[in-house]
Amino acid sequence: MADQTSIRIDSRGGRAGRSAPALDEIDARIVAELGRDGRMSIRTLAEQVNISRTSAHSRVERLIDDGVITGFHARVDPAKTGRGTAAFIGLSIEQGTWPEVSRRLAAIAGVEHVALVAGDFDFVVLVRTEDNLSLRNLVFDHIQSLPGVRTCHTWLIFDEFEPEHP
Repeated sequence: MADQTSIRIDSRGGRAGRSAPALDEIDARIVAELGRDGRMSIRTLAEQVNISRTSAHSRVERLIDDGVITGFHARVDPAKTGRGTAAFIGLSIEQGTWPEVSRRLAAIAGVEHVALVAGDFDFVVLVRTEDNLSLRNLVFDHIQSLPGVRTCHTWLIFDEFEPEHP
């Protein structure tokens, strides 16, 4: 029988290399339900996946302890918080500088997500600012000027949506 474990790599200081068991059908349904509504009560969750409240509670706690569930978040409309301008930024960096570049990127106000990727770029960064002038300043003054950054390509995001999954 194939190995039923997976390795979770956490570059943000988590327990890198820790093995976690693969999700069974009930755990997968719990994760899906909480992904749709992170404020769902344990009682409602138990009803949705047809298990007892005690079982739902212990499974959620285990999923948190195993690092499968890493937090509960509110979805916020960035435009209504004054950050209506968004862009993806592709960065090429000098070889061997990714740990320092990623640390510095994560510390910049307006940087919402940083991904180390394979392909034409080394990083793809999602940023949000209040307007185009602020975006320009963020890119030129804070991101493009980081030590180790060789090239910087910016794509303005016109609109965003979340796909609906059954």
